Amino acid sequence: MERRDFLKLGATGAFGLMVTASDLLCQISPVQAAELPQALTPEGALQKLMEGNQRFVQHQPRHPDQSQMRLHEVAQAQYPFVTILSCADSRVPAEIVFDQGIGDIFDVRIAGNIATPEAVGSIEYAVVLLGTPLLMVLGHERCGAVTAAVQNQALLGEIGSFVKAIKPAIKRVKDQSGDAVENAVIANVYYQIEQLKRSTLLTERLESGKLKLVGGRYDLDTGKVSIIT
Repeated sequence: MERRDFLKLGATGAFGLMVTASDLLCQISPVQAAELPQALTPEGALQKLMEGNQRFVQHQPRHPDQSQMRLHEVAQAQYPFVTILSCADSRVPAEIVFDQGIGDIFDVRIAGNIATPEAVGSIEYAVVLLGTPLLMVLGHERCGAVTAAVQNQALLGEIGSFVKAIKPAIKRVKDQSGDAVENAVIANVYYQIEQLKRSTLLTERLESGKLKLVGGRYDLDTGKVSIIT
């Protein structure tokens, strides 16, 4: 789909409540609607993703889909098998920690892995228009954004904007025993998942069984991703 066509969809109410995900899919151009190389189910996509992380943890990466052939293959069409809302932290690059390649992951990265309107819109695009069967919200150990929110300190510029988006999650675990930041990291994943479920488009896919939504926690020390929801 060309940019002007996508903007046209928005102008005509493509993301309105009266339009279903199936309606949107009918408007995809032949380029974006290219046949998937593998028809993965949501569970199959999760298995593929986690097998890649296991290879990374064991220092046995295969570096799939990183050849020149792959580059040409996805030059005119993309069909990622997973959408990941992850933190912008430089130590958590999704393609590396899950041992995937070009065109495999629709990666939405923002400090604190928060579901801002722009992030949600990007995710809706990937899930509805590109048809990714798996959506993961990935938090990580010792997250700086979550730490800033827990400490509740004054921050410069627009840095405080993501702190504001995390604070509701922190309130839920403020009296919980244990490490305050770790508790907040987990709570924030759950909270952002709740925000994503407010999307009519994503909810439709979830209820139809075409989409699986999970939360994960990345361990900075080991590289291991654990499913927490």
